[in-house]
Formats: sequence, C-alpha cells, structure tokens
Amino acid sequence: MATLKKSSATGGKLSDKFKNLSDTNLLLTITIVVFFVMYIGAIVFQGKGFLKPQTFFNILNDNAALIITSCGLSLVMITGGIDISVGGVVALVSMSCAVHLDHQGGSIFTAILLSIGIGLAFGLVQGLLVAYLDIQPFIVSLAGMFFARGMTTIVHTNPFNVENEAFVALKDTRIIVPGMGSTNKVGNYVPARIEIGVIVALLVVIILFCVLKWTKQGRNFYAVGGNNQSALMLGINVKRTKFYSHLICGLLAGIAGFVYFMHVGSGSASHASGMEMNAIASSIIGGTMLTGGVGNIIGTFFGVLSLSTIQNIVRSAGLDQAWWTGITIAAMLCLFLVVQSVVMARKKRAS
Repeated sequence: MATLKKSSATGGKLSDKFKNLSDTNLLLTITIVVFFVMYIGAIVFQGKGFLKPQTFFNILNDNAALIITSCGLSLVMITGGIDISVGGVVALVSMSCAVHLDHQGGSIFTAILLSIGIGLAFGLVQGLLVAYLDIQPFIVSLAGMFFARGMTTIVHTNPFNVENEAFVALKDTRIIVPGMGSTNKVGNYVPARIEIGVIVALLVVIILFCVLKWTKQGRNFYAVGGNNQSALMLGINVKRTKFYSHLICGLLAGIAGFVYFMHVGSGSASHASGMEMNAIASSIIGGTMLTGGVGNIIGTFFGVLSLSTIQNIVRSAGLDQAWWTGITIAAMLCLFLVVQSVVMARKKRAS
C-alpha cells in the first residue's frame, strides 16, 4: 500500500512538472524527442550509414545557411510577423558576391561586406514598412521576395562557377572534428570534417539564444508577439521591437547568403529556391508559433535537423521523386501544427 502511494505521488510529481512546462519548453522538448526518434529509426531501418558521425556533419554542412535563415525567421515569427523574402535575399547575395569576385576583381572581405549590406538594406526597408507604416508583413516580404529574385537576374542572367582563387581556397577549407572519424571500406581512417559555414551557423544559434533568453530586448520580442496591447502597457516600444526583428532577420539572411555561397561556390538565379518555405517549416517544427509569443532558437535548430533527416530517410528508402519529400514534409507540418493546437488549448484551459 505504501509502495502504491509512493508510486502515485511520484507519478503526480512528474505530471505536475509536465503541466508546469512553459509552452516554449514543451514544444522544444517534443521537437528534440521527435528528432532523436527519427534519427535512431534511420539508423535501425536504413543501415549503418546514419551511424557515421560524418553523416550527421553532412546534414550540418548542407543546411548551415538554412539554420541561419530559420533563426532570423523564427525571431520575426516570435514577434507575430513573417518574412518570406529570405530565400530571395540569399539568392541575390550569392549572385552579387559571385559577380563581385569574378567579374569586378573583389576580395573576400568586400564580398562579406556586400552580403551584410544587402541583408541590412532589406531588413531596414521591410522593418520600416511593417513597424512604422503598419503594412502587413506578408505583403511587404512578398514584395521583397519578388524584388530580390528579379534583382538576382538583373545582376547576372546565366549561372556560373566562381574561379577566384582566394574564394575557392576558402570554400574548400574544412575543419577536422577530432575523434569523430570513421573507417572506410578499404580500412583507411577518414576524419570527420565540417565547413566554415557550420561554425558561423552554430555561433548565430548560440548568440540569438542568449539574446532571447537573458536580455531585456529578447523578452520584449516575446511580449510583443504575445500581446501588443499588454506590451504597450508594460512600456515596451512595440514598433521599435518589430523593426529590430525584421532588421536582424535581414542581417541574418545576408550572412546566410554568404554561407550558402561558400557552400555552392556559384551564382545562379535559381539558388535557394524554396528556402523561405523550408525556413518557415523548420521554425514551426521547432516549436515557433505563427501566432507569435512562443518559440525557441534551439528548437529551430532541431527543426532544421529534423527536416533534413526526414529528407535523407526518404531518399535512402529509394523514393527519389520530389513529391515524396514534399508529402513527408507536409505530414510533419500537419503533425506539429496539431501539437501546437493542443498546446494552445492547454494554455486556454489553464487561463
């Protein structure tokens, strides 16, 4: 009898802890659990290829730019907005840097400045229109997306590979991860390698996480996304907060553009096609709500990993057709939207 009471008390404590989780932490927990379940399932059912550390590092290498873009988009979504221009900005930055390096004799340093400048320009203009002129962020960023894609074609029409020696050397640079290599079929040890862009992406995740977690401005983003009127009553400058979110999102899109450019090493009008949709999907899977006020950058990071992992699983299963990937992503989005609806219902009952 005593054992039953003790067990019941323990179960009650665990249940209370679960109920006391904030919406952000609850969604983050679900995202991380889903990612590990998927990855372990891939190891079990798709073979030992997923067991190699390099397979995981390849996910990071391929999605470093998407991680950065998704982080910026999550910040805007936390404030209750949206920005669908980020993919176009990435493509414009990539093409502009390619032309600057190969046709105008530019350096890597000036190319980085160009990337940041383009990103800040988009963030500045869109932030002003959304925050201070009260234009719907979807309409503003839709116009930004069309403008960025059009400008990409104006900068250069045909795709081409960059041959600038300094840039090629930077692009081919790999950072060896000690102790994480594997033995190939011939028996030779192959060290695990990551691209420079992965380091940039991880730094962005850490910095933005710290800003949202421990700074006053970070709390302002959540407050504005949760309720504009309440934020105003608390003395928060709502317009300035929304402006900052779009400005930072534009800056991160510019940085992501250069990281993407380092990964592909070329300029093309078709680059980063659909990246804005993948960024939105990653943010939602990571627990960021479209209604605002709820989200976590670590969750966004795992959202990108989950999205890429499911794509790799679909390809490993021999379903190479593009529609299978789309169907799988749609199913994941529906699942997480249902989870978010349950969380919102839980929140309403609690209030």
